Amino acid sequence: MKKNLPKVSIIIATYNSGPYIQETLNSIYKQTGLGEQFNIELIVVDDCSTDDTQQILKSNDLIFFATNENSGGPNRGRNIGLKEATGQHICIVDHDDQWLQGKLLAQLEVCHLALIISSGFSVVNKTTGDSLNHQNKTKDPYIVYDRGVTFFNKMLKQKKGQNTYLGSIMFSSELKHILFEEHFGMVDFDWLLRMFDGQKLVEVNQCLYNRIVFGSNLSLNEAYRIKDFYYTLLTLEDYWDRYPQHCLLSYKRSHGSLARYYYLMGNMKRARFYFLKSELTAKTILYYITTFAGHSYVKKKFNVFG
Repeated sequence: MKKNLPKVSIIIATYNSGPYIQETLNSIYKQTGLGEQFNIELIVVDDCSTDDTQQILKSNDLIFFATNENSGGPNRGRNIGLKEATGQHICIVDHDDQWLQGKLLAQLEVCHLALIISSGFSVVNKTTGDSLNHQNKTKDPYIVYDRGVTFFNKMLKQKKGQNTYLGSIMFSSELKHILFEEHFGMVDFDWLLRMFDGQKLVEVNQCLYNRIVFGSNLSLNEAYRIKDFYYTLLTLEDYWDRYPQHCLLSYKRSHGSLARYYYLMGNMKRARFYFLKSELTAKTILYYITTFAGHSYVKKKFNVFG
């Protein structure tokens, strides 16, 4: 391993990761340019796994941290990793992510342009075998987003714009002091806003990692949806004086998102409650009307929730 190369700290929070952690580690070990163009620092924090996760980590000769008790989500482990990281650049990896071989090198090549670099990614459903790419449709190798652009897109929960899924992001150690919330232990909306506020960002226009799902999605879990909703509203309070119009729109869109969730789940009473507090659009009105009749047809024909 050559000295004086850029170092990337890679943080993985694990919990009962036995079925997939080895593939995640292998995808990191196989990175193009590792040891020749950059070095890595692998920081693993296990959240009291009850399966063979820790044995697998030991078999990889990894010295890992462990929480004293299960925290209920990955954020405590991520924060421990941030405090321990010594690299100039930092990546946070979910315990079932799989990187493409050129991920780190592609992002390091543009790290001089901004403190935060994201990329496209693919969602791979191991249950159905389906794969969906999330990548901007441009021939440019990368896209530079001016200060505020991605921040406001994220605040307003826009589907278009920069891909900023957590696993795609590499960021400078200058931002390592920005920590994740630990009350719920799994929400990252506030972290992303604090990271992006005032920053210029770059997106590498390639799908550089696979986000693995297994037939279901955390976003369809009611407990997660409620936690994400209320923590979003709490986070907006920090920005209301500076960006009142954006916060109001985000507030309404958050209600609309939760309304569509309950619509999809078949709880029309709750859906109507949140639709009445959401952004008033023709689509919202049609959704509201069909909560009384016709919702089965709508759910069959349209992508209600995303």
